[in-house]
Amino acid sequence: MIDVALAGTGGMAPLPGRFLTALLTRINGQMLLIDCGEGTQITLKELGWGFKNLGCICFTHFHADHTAGLPGLLLTIGNAGREEPVTIVGPAGIRRIALSLLAIAPELPFSIQFVEIPSRTPFSIEMDQFRLSALPLRHGLDCFGYCLQMDRVGKFSAEAALALGLPKPLWGRLQRLETVEYEGKTYRPDMVLGPPRRGLKVAYITDTRPRPAIPDFIRGADLFVCEGLYGDDELLNKARDHRHMIFSEAATLAREGQVSELWLTHFSPAMPFPDQFRGNAARIFPNVKIGRDRLCKTLVFEEE
Repeated sequence: MIDVALAGTGGMAPLPGRFLTALLTRINGQMLLIDCGEGTQITLKELGWGFKNLGCICFTHFHADHTAGLPGLLLTIGNAGREEPVTIVGPAGIRRIALSLLAIAPELPFSIQFVEIPSRTPFSIEMDQFRLSALPLRHGLDCFGYCLQMDRVGKFSAEAALALGLPKPLWGRLQRLETVEYEGKTYRPDMVLGPPRRGLKVAYITDTRPRPAIPDFIRGADLFVCEGLYGDDELLNKARDHRHMIFSEAATLAREGQVSELWLTHFSPAMPFPDQFRGNAARIFPNVKIGRDRLCKTLVFEEE
């Protein structure tokens, strides 16, 4: 399963009661954060998931409302007792940006590993329990959307394992996709596992104009978190000028990508009550929520 929390929902500047947009995920206790604007550590503290197990921070781009909270957050992670490395993922140049910010936090008790995404190039890496993919977006500088996917192996067949004469102590290794040797023979996981089952997918897109590649990138996501800087359709030209989206555009992407649920976020400071524009998205994609700070959801595998 994947626990998901929308840590903040604001764009451009934090407001009283609205922190800047960030998304926190948790898989088997290990956490990944996407974006870290000013004050992110405060809303994470209110969320209550802790800090020690936050091992990966991804950045969509280098505007301050997505990056300025990094030094304070890393200091808080260190004060929570973390000594294991923290991985920071972002566009090319993330090492330079992060190290500049960390000039005011020079003594961290853990090392930092950097993963730089090549400019304008689709990207995917395998992490401990999931796959992280990135897609180039259309903003004023290099910007990426992210997908986090948990794959699920096929169902284990005890009957097949018994027919092969495999003792039960070896079953777990095959379920973990290990190849095993037993009595001079090699046994592969596919000999005892059925076809792969549907996994889980979370997609996160912000600070961009719609792109033709986005629906395929987010396709089938259990949860799609997308920016809606403006709710009013009449502000479309303003959104175009600033390379952002309105609610109806985000909803169109959700429909085209055949996602299960849409959360809107990254609201303009000039839109204090985004709920009043929900209908502009719901008429296109009904299963939409207006994001609020620390909105949470647990995604679980489908029952069979």
